[in-house]
Amino acid sequence: MRITALAGGIGGARFLRGLRHHVQRVTDDSVQRETDGTEITVIGNTGDDIWIHGLRVCPDLDTVMYTLGEGIDPERGWGRLDETFRAKEELTAYGVEPTWFGLGDRDIGTHLVRTTSLNAGYPLSRVTEALCERWQPGVHLVPMTDDRAETHVIVDDPDNPGTDIALHFQEWWIRYRASLPARRFVIVGIEEATPAPGVVDALRNADVIVFPPSNPIVSIGTILAVPGLADELRTAKAPVVGVSPIISGAPVRGMADACLRASGIETTAAAVAQHYGARSSGGLLDGWLVDTSDAASTPVIEEAGITARAVPLLMTDLDATAAMAAETLDLASRLRSTQ
Repeated sequence: MRITALAGGIGGARFLRGLRHHVQRVTDDSVQRETDGTEITVIGNTGDDIWIHGLRVCPDLDTVMYTLGEGIDPERGWGRLDETFRAKEELTAYGVEPTWFGLGDRDIGTHLVRTTSLNAGYPLSRVTEALCERWQPGVHLVPMTDDRAETHVIVDDPDNPGTDIALHFQEWWIRYRASLPARRFVIVGIEEATPAPGVVDALRNADVIVFPPSNPIVSIGTILAVPGLADELRTAKAPVVGVSPIISGAPVRGMADACLRASGIETTAAAVAQHYGARSSGGLLDGWLVDTSDAASTPVIEEAGITARAVPLLMTDLDATAAMAAETLDLASRLRSTQ
């Protein structure tokens, strides 16, 4: 079975870890035939990418790579395990900006390798593949594009009210903690971006396409903004199943509610499903998982043409996350059987 997932951020990475765990531990013969030889391709969001101190930083790609490679800091959900920040302290002592974005000493090694390789002319997809040789994530991780396409946020200038300014997404997210109301999101360069090698094939050849519980606006939404990818999903032969990042009217972690609000979308599992829309009416989803606490919303979702199922969605540990992934694949299997 070939699984393709669109992912970004901590929620996506943790879901993928559970998905990989589920696939690896299956022992029942009847299920084994379904998952034997499973290949997982992850299309990673690169809209969060940023240049910091001359280094190219790819937060979402690295979070997936570190999480699946057992190198992530499990408490923060980002950055390296057993990290130190001596370099950041030195840069701060020199007064070098930005001081609000901290690169860990171990993490800098990854960014040095990436930046050196990019400067030598290698595309990001090749560089990501090379970095994964060390981490062995157990999935094929590919960026959504090799082209530079960075998310910026239009906000009211805090120093000059009434004037719009554009902040890089990372500054809005980390420095301001999304406290400045976003007017809209602009992905600089997205119109000229093309899918990275392997992205289109991963969608066309998939048996299952998954939207993990990643931010629907600035993670999955950014991937879908790459020209041609949304259309590939609409015409894909595989069922598309999403997992709600919203539980009981709030994001499990992070500030996805600020992104949804800026896009005019309610912070509910049903509203996010309706935002993606049903493939039967030109949208992107065939199925949608909501948490058991949101079970009452399933009729509304199904009225929109999306098959809905309520299951536990809190990723409290690896087994719970694997069970979520199993429910995702089961719903996809049932949808595939009716196609």
